[in-house]
Amino acid sequence: MARSWRELPTGRVVHLHAGGDVRLHGDPDAVALALEPLPDDAPALVTYVPRSAGTPADVVADVLGELEAAALAMFPAWLPEADGITGSGGAAVPAVRALALRTGSATRHFAPFLAHLAERALRGEARGTFPPEIRAAGLARVLRAGYRRPEAAILVRMPYELCPSAEEVLVAACEWLAHHGGFGVWLTGPPPRFVDRIETVAAPIPDEVAALVRDIEPGGAEESPLPALTFPPLAGVPHPASAAERRLEAALSPCAWAAGREWNQLHASGPLSNPIRVDLLWRAERCVIEIDGPEHLRPLRLAADRQRDLRLRRDGYAVRRFTNEQVLERLGTVLAELERFLHQCHHGTLEGSLHA
Repeated sequence: MARSWRELPTGRVVHLHAGGDVRLHGDPDAVALALEPLPDDAPALVTYVPRSAGTPADVVADVLGELEAAALAMFPAWLPEADGITGSGGAAVPAVRALALRTGSATRHFAPFLAHLAERALRGEARGTFPPEIRAAGLARVLRAGYRRPEAAILVRMPYELCPSAEEVLVAACEWLAHHGGFGVWLTGPPPRFVDRIETVAAPIPDEVAALVRDIEPGGAEESPLPALTFPPLAGVPHPASAAERRLEAALSPCAWAAGREWNQLHASGPLSNPIRVDLLWRAERCVIEIDGPEHLRPLRLAADRQRDLRLRRDGYAVRRFTNEQVLERLGTVLAELERFLHQCHHGTLEGSLHA
């Protein structure tokens, strides 16, 4: 077993074996949970759920399109000097292009690609013009820069019961991404059955995640489909891919009672404990707000949420959970409940964890 995520290979494709326990074999949710929050020794990491495709080029085009959408949403994290430049009018576009070109000349970025991507972020343009090879390498560098990591990797959730031709298409596309982008491409879920050239590597799954997996009963209700590509949040801001977090922040911004809030921060019970990431935090009031998407209904995630809420409560925090749908469809009610909850936390009249 790899002792740390840094030991897992980049620049090639491997299948991640999630530990020695038979219940952990090929469990993509266990691997995903072990990477939440992103460990300090892990590369910049995105998770990809493959869609049906006829050729490796189709898969590559889909992955690159999703990666570009993520990069555009993350702007200006990968070009921090551009923080504060907004809109596409006036001198904004020339200024951001100049910053990108200067950054590219002083780093390993391909300056024309970086400048083009930055301009698209300002203009809100989805389509690019560079060939796949340049996009793959450029997007890997952008991910590394955005998360301040030396490497980048794609966690691919292998579908179950792929036919031989579909498996070959997916693996060939993954190999292309590893070769041209320098990504580590880590397959999770069932190992390839028909392609025999992929090495299996044991992933470093923490004991607490392994214990959760062993406690989950197999089967159960059908799980909600996952987005094609997900990526970790950036500390200090709402998750760029979360419409609910961004809408809630826009509503909280003019509220005086919401001052002191911090988005996507890490909390550790002690110097030796594994940190957990909380969506929205008021430190002084010891108040935590979580915004849950449908993935939080998956059995392993649900069990992990209960465990982390208990840990936060033991550390003196009160926790309130809202769903994406509540924030997006009943924002006024959410704001009223949140203001009341924060007031109770501030005055010490609330104990324990509450759930919407």
